[in-house]
Amino acid sequence: MNSAKRHEIFACLKSANPHPTTELEYHSPFELLIAVMLSAQATDKSVNLATRELFPRANTPEKILALGEAGLTEFIRKIGLYKTKAKNIMSTCQLLIQQHHSEVPCIREQLEKLPGVGRKTANVILNTAFGEPTIAVDTHVFRVANRTGLAPGKNVLEVELKLLKVVPKEFRQNAHHWLILHGRYVCTAIKPKCAICIINHLCEYEHKNM
Repeated sequence: MNSAKRHEIFACLKSANPHPTTELEYHSPFELLIAVMLSAQATDKSVNLATRELFPRANTPEKILALGEAGLTEFIRKIGLYKTKAKNIMSTCQLLIQQHHSEVPCIREQLEKLPGVGRKTANVILNTAFGEPTIAVDTHVFRVANRTGLAPGKNVLEVELKLLKVVPKEFRQNAHHWLILHGRYVCTAIKPKCAICIINHLCEYEHKNM
C-alpha cells in the first residue's frame, strides 16, 4: 500500500469520527489504568459495568488496597480472568504507592514493570492519559492492519512498529482509536461489513464481502 492511500484511509476515518477515544469509562489516569487492565480478554461493556460500581467506592491505589483482594473480586467477578486480574491490580496499587507517590507513571519502562501491564496497556495509557502518539495493537488493530494491507505484520509488535512508521504524523495520535473502532464495528473478524465500509475503495483485502 502506498503512502497516498494510507493518508486517504485515515482522512476518511477522521472525517467520520473527528475525535475518537476509548470506550472505557474513566476520570483519571489511575481509573484508566485499572479499566485497561480489566479489559484484557474482556469487552469494554463488561468492564464499564464493573467500574461504574467500583470507582465510586475505590478509585485510588489506597482505596483499592483498603478493599482487599476479596473485596475487589466482588466488583469484578463477572469479568474474565478476574482472579488473576485482582491479584495484579492489588500488586500494582502497592507499587504505585511505594514507588510512584500513588501516581500512574508516564514512562513506558515504569508502566511495564507494573504487574499485569504489558506493552499494549502501556501504549493505551501513554496515548489516552498522557497524549503521546503511541499505537496500541490489540486483536482489532492487528486484524485491520493486516486485512486492509495498511501495515501487514506477523505479530503485534511488528504491526505496531510498522504503523508508527507509515501512519502520517497528523493522524498518529488517534490512529489506534480509529482502527480499534473500525475493527470492532465494521471490519469484524467473522464477517466484515465491507458493503458499508467507508474505506472499502482503499482497502486491499482480496475477499471483500459485498
